[in-house]
Amino acid sequence: MSRTTVDLSHEQIDELVAAFQTMDNDKSGYIEASELQSALELVGMKLPGYEVRDLINQYDSKIKDGKLDIDEFQNLYSKLRREKDFGIKYKKQVVTRQDIETHGGTSHASVEGTTHTVKKAETTAFAEWINRNLKEDPDCKNLLPIDPETDDLYKCVRNGILICKLINCSVPDTIDERTINKDEKISVYKMHENHVLALNSASSIGCNIVNIGAQDLMDGKQHLVLGLLWQVIKIGLLSDINLMNHPGLVLLLEEGEEQADLLKLSPEQILIRWVNYHLRNAGINRQIQNFGGDIKDSEAYSHLLNQISPKDSGVTLAPMNENDDTMRAEAMLCEADKIGCRSFVGPKDVVTGNVKLNLAFVANLFNTYPALVPPEDIEFVEIEETREEKTYRNWMNSMGVNPFVSYLYNDLKDGHVIFQLYDHIKPGCVDWNKVVKKFNKMRVNFEKLENCNYAVELGKQCKFSLVGIGGQDILEGNETLTLALVWQLMRGYTLSLLTKISGSDSPINDKAITEWANGKLKEGGKKTSLRSFQDTSLNDSRAILDLIDCIKRNMVNFDLVKDCSNEEERLSNAKYAISMARKIGAKVYALPEDIVEVKPKMVMTIFACLMLKDLQVNKQQED
Repeated sequence: MSRTTVDLSHEQIDELVAAFQTMDNDKSGYIEASELQSALELVGMKLPGYEVRDLINQYDSKIKDGKLDIDEFQNLYSKLRREKDFGIKYKKQVVTRQDIETHGGTSHASVEGTTHTVKKAETTAFAEWINRNLKEDPDCKNLLPIDPETDDLYKCVRNGILICKLINCSVPDTIDERTINKDEKISVYKMHENHVLALNSASSIGCNIVNIGAQDLMDGKQHLVLGLLWQVIKIGLLSDINLMNHPGLVLLLEEGEEQADLLKLSPEQILIRWVNYHLRNAGINRQIQNFGGDIKDSEAYSHLLNQISPKDSGVTLAPMNENDDTMRAEAMLCEADKIGCRSFVGPKDVVTGNVKLNLAFVANLFNTYPALVPPEDIEFVEIEETREEKTYRNWMNSMGVNPFVSYLYNDLKDGHVIFQLYDHIKPGCVDWNKVVKKFNKMRVNFEKLENCNYAVELGKQCKFSLVGIGGQDILEGNETLTLALVWQLMRGYTLSLLTKISGSDSPINDKAITEWANGKLKEGGKKTSLRSFQDTSLNDSRAILDLIDCIKRNMVNFDLVKDCSNEEERLSNAKYAISMARKIGAKVYALPEDIVEVKPKMVMTIFACLMLKDLQVNKQQED
């Protein structure tokens, strides 16, 4: 997919692809220009015929023989989104389908003028998922069950407890439970703290929280609540779809591929292969390419369920006896219910090809019944993502890069993600005319190398230390050298924020951060200090907790801080320190183990983020 003038989210692209494939009935890879109006309706953009014709005429030099390919469809959609008067011109023309509601008689419009619609299907799906996964949690007993047919979901997330719990459900131990304000009746101030904790914790696991604030969640702004919930749920559903957790995935390798090639596939691509593997085993002449148009008739789902279900579950192919698509979808979901997997989708979501909810449905099936027995004679290659790699990947994804980064070394090879990160560090530094956005099949490797060379050149312009690192190293996925560049991107971004808010004429460096920390600790009457980010005394987290207390008094409960006589107590302190840092508003990506082991790079980011928060607090007080 080529980069357009407007960055689209992963979910938006999924919906565009699904709409395109729905209209592309003959699977030619094109849709007729005359079908553009209907295709735009499928992505929630209803325009009168004359405006669609004008749009095509403005773009006619790129549309061959009255047909559009997927890139042209995406570019036209982006063109509409970037129109300055979009919110005014088309506000009253946004399509209202049965599965979409505009609540309260008005639309939820952002400051950019984009009209937001709230999908009732998603509200229902997420409410049911939360009910199922948090029903045993004692802290949620007064919030659950949520009535999925009402707006209860948006009321139940108001105090922040539910979102914190859901984050821990998706990625265990992300939030230290001791830092959540759990009282049955908590003040608005404490609710706000919970949401700040939730948002910064969500960011640390790779959620993009740009334009989502704590007050938005407290106010129950529905499109923002749904957007955050979907990201958290999706990360949880897809996080274990890898060779480490499911060795049987080797069965999905195609001829000539090796185990390492699975890392090049996104979880969505792996799930499509998984479905097709079971369809082949079922002996039917059917394969899918997406979770939109290809699953609408429920045939693939019916055979998949029949293949993966335990023999004594009673699951059958009875749905195939139904002639009506909706009735067949309902019958298929009844079969899924026999194995406890009727989640996320209703019959309407299947027959309309809701990509988001169908992806969640299939991911849940995989996690529950993968039905992949690895060959006994195969030698497995140990491929496990390191903590450092995970931290960088989560940071990138939280920045809203597109495409979503699933595997660091493969997903950076074309340079596109790296350029987006440079643009965040120093807006305007990337000359996009030098970037190859859409690759020629005959020159793809050469063009990717051009991008990677330019990425290294930009790093040198940003004063990165890139001795011995060339574009070829990024293209080949050299782990050591790629990590060296990525670390400097993350460090550069953090320091650029510090420099900007401090008003300093020269860049902030490690020494300045250390001096600030020691000065703040001394000013606050604390006995702790640090010599550098390699100081082994930092492993008990006391200096970090003292610093948090200096930035925001009375937030830290020192009765919960351990004496650190052993590793377990040090880890307990580190977990508490990181969650407390996030609770006061510091966007920390490091993990507790980084503190205990005193990993200088990650420790530096913690102090830098705390310094940034302190400067922000001071600036707010001055204003």
